Amino acid sequence: MLLVVFLILKDNNKTNMNDNYFKFSSSVITIPFLFVLFLWIVFWAGIKFNVDLELFGIYPRTFFGLIGVVSSPFIHGNIEHLYNNSIPLLILLASLRYFYREQSIQILGYGILFSGILTWIIGRESYHIGASGLIYVLVSFIFFKGIRTKYYRLVALSLLVIMLYGSMIWYVFPHVEEGISWEGHLAGLITGFAFSVLFKTTDYKKLIRYEWEQPDYDPQTDKFMQRFDENGNFVNLPKPEIVQESISNIDSSSSEYFVEYDSQENKYIIKKKE
Repeated sequence: MLLVVFLILKDNNKTNMNDNYFKFSSSVITIPFLFVLFLWIVFWAGIKFNVDLELFGIYPRTFFGLIGVVSSPFIHGNIEHLYNNSIPLLILLASLRYFYREQSIQILGYGILFSGILTWIIGRESYHIGASGLIYVLVSFIFFKGIRTKYYRLVALSLLVIMLYGSMIWYVFPHVEEGISWEGHLAGLITGFAFSVLFKTTDYKKLIRYEWEQPDYDPQTDKFMQRFDENGNFVNLPKPEIVQESISNIDSSSSEYFVEYDSQENKYIIKKKE
């Protein structure tokens, strides 16, 4: 399966990331909203038409159970289950779209697919439903990817995510709570970690705003730095030298001339207007 992932995933490392890389768009709101709205529509339809949607969940190691690989994230047992998954999905999908917009659709699609397949392989003989596996994919990817990039904004996002959802780690172990699919949680955690390694993101490059941030900057040639002595004390420049253009009989009070200060050479230059 990992070989398939390597063949599918694209290298998105095309540009350098800087502080202007992240840009808000309407999709940051619409994608999470529409995704969660669809979950509620499916839940409503199941009640409205009296359909037992749990039968479309993942049933491990059966041919029919493979249907649940795609359908199970959209099926929930009760309204509490649905509500508990809706809030994290809104937050995590918005974060994914904003900070990893080039990879967001692939993470969402492949996350559902591969976490579902892994659940189908390792799960108990029971119906596994709910979007919690996808939530674990998102938490795992955002946390590990942010740490790996070492970019301060993404690291901060990783720390925020782990602060909000770090306690979820306990639910990847069996017998912590009855009635939950710990196998789905574990599959999501593994899938998210694998994606954080396999999906390529743009490299961070600090945006250069000032001359002293240039890699070839030499403070010895900086006129401003020359105003300080070796102890860091401010030193006044010598009295500027007045240099006149080679014009005979200059009347400096005349409106035909003007004085220009050359900061680089610390000189006043009298020039004749064109």
